[in-house]
Amino acid sequence: MEWPQELLELFNDPLLDGVRPKEARLTADDRRVKTLLEITEWCEAHDGRLPSRSGADLKEKQYARNLAALRRDAIDMLEPYDRLGILKME
Repeated sequence: MEWPQELLELFNDPLLDGVRPKEARLTADDRRVKTLLEITEWCEAHDGRLPSRSGADLKEKQYARNLAALRRDAIDMLEPYDRLGILKME
């Protein structure tokens, strides 16, 4: 597809150098999937252990709270992304 010269000149205008399309906003479901994947990575890095609310560091405690919320609110939607089955583990 060839662009008309007038459009090419418009796109090459220096005033438009900083113009970029807006990034797509994350939906609530996107954030849930992202959180589950982060928790999954944490579990893999810790020999498959689930994060604990009484864990050693703040990140582990945060992941434990987030995992509890995911189990309560979005277990069905997240099932395809739960490759370790952590949503159903206790």
